[in-house]
Amino acid sequence: MAELSTLNPSLADVLSRTDPDGNISTIIEAAAEANGIIADANYIECNDGSRHQHVIRTGIPEPAFRRYNQGVQPSKSETTPVIDTCGMIEDYCEVDKSLADMSGNAAAFRASEVVAKMQGFNNFVANNMIYGDTATTPEGFMGLAPRFSDPAVASGRQMVNAGGSGSDNTSIWFVTWGGKGCNLIYPKGSTAGFQHKDLGHTTKEMATNRLMEIYRDHMKWDIGMTLGDWRCISRVCNIDVSDLTADAATGADLLDLMIDAEELLDTSSTMSVNMDGDLVSGRTVIYVGRTIAKFLRKQALNKSNVELRVEEVAGKRMTMWGEYPIKRIDAITETEAAISFA
Repeated sequence: MAELSTLNPSLADVLSRTDPDGNISTIIEAAAEANGIIADANYIECNDGSRHQHVIRTGIPEPAFRRYNQGVQPSKSETTPVIDTCGMIEDYCEVDKSLADMSGNAAAFRASEVVAKMQGFNNFVANNMIYGDTATTPEGFMGLAPRFSDPAVASGRQMVNAGGSGSDNTSIWFVTWGGKGCNLIYPKGSTAGFQHKDLGHTTKEMATNRLMEIYRDHMKWDIGMTLGDWRCISRVCNIDVSDLTADAATGADLLDLMIDAEELLDTSSTMSVNMDGDLVSGRTVIYVGRTIAKFLRKQALNKSNVELRVEEVAGKRMTMWGEYPIKRIDAITETEAAISFA
């Protein structure tokens, strides 16, 4: 089995290592193309079965001056032990056998349905990457919003208040993937946590004692999220969607708020050393919802701002904030309750 070619493996890297035949790769990657946050994330194996035990760094050690013939007290970083878990996501794909056979290529017909189902998996995972909360859904996994929801705790230092109220708010997320930053986790020894079984041809009992011949597939994805250092994430919260304007005269000034959020980041905290002794840092991506993406562009037209621009990246138009790409994802809602900073 080949070794990963990078210290910060993407989904494609993991699949190339763990699925040499490409059977699962085709299913997952085809659907992931439509959901950027799934493709952006780095993936690491759990170090304890389906759990990942680690520590979050909460403080940086400081050295001391020393005089000749006198020692210094060894320092240590401040950390908090954390256990992150994977959630089990499952679904079945069933198609009418006669309909699939009539298509002329039953295998291709079934594959197209499986890819559609996988898109549903990706949307579900993306939503939980933002809002998943094991306090309310113990069988799931912890996403970003519950980790950055209280200004009074350590991670609250990474939150910027846009001043909104009520329950029609949204957020902008600066997320640094890889290294000791944010990573998705999958159970040890699995193919990115994903399983696909072709259950073949079977008879399904319908309502009122009716029977139907079907093809059935079973899909299961065990996945979670882990975070090594608060400083690799920042969140602009309490952005009142109903108050946004194109010239930022009222409502949230998105560009100014993004400057504040960027200054809270410390991406050096994600740096790791690879096998060649080189420093490898994480990759920061900015995620916004549809309305924010629209007003960002409008507000940029009314300001002299060189940080926000559109570039051609790999043949695609990409909105950039400085060195960071901005991606629109539908997982970020516009119905977030306001967070109190009192």
